[in-house]
Amino acid sequence: MKIITTLLLSATFMFANVEINTATVKDFESLKGIGVKKAEDIVKYRKSIQCFKSINELTDVKGIGEATLKKNIKELTLGKCNKATTKKK
Repeated sequence: MKIITTLLLSATFMFANVEINTATVKDFESLKGIGVKKAEDIVKYRKSIQCFKSINELTDVKGIGEATLKKNIKELTLGKCNKATTKKK
């Protein structure tokens, strides 16, 4: 029984959605084709624009193309922009 529970919990984390307006570098690293540098670039870009308004906007980040987006689209979600934690331009 413990083995089944452990497997189910592991599967849940493997297929967890990445909410692009709150995800950490580590969260982005869990995506296919995203390493530390690209993950850091995504977070830096997000901070510069305050928040993503669409998932497709990820392709505005250098090194993130349509192919990378297509590989990960099912794992990505877009939440509300938390303006309380973003800076105004």
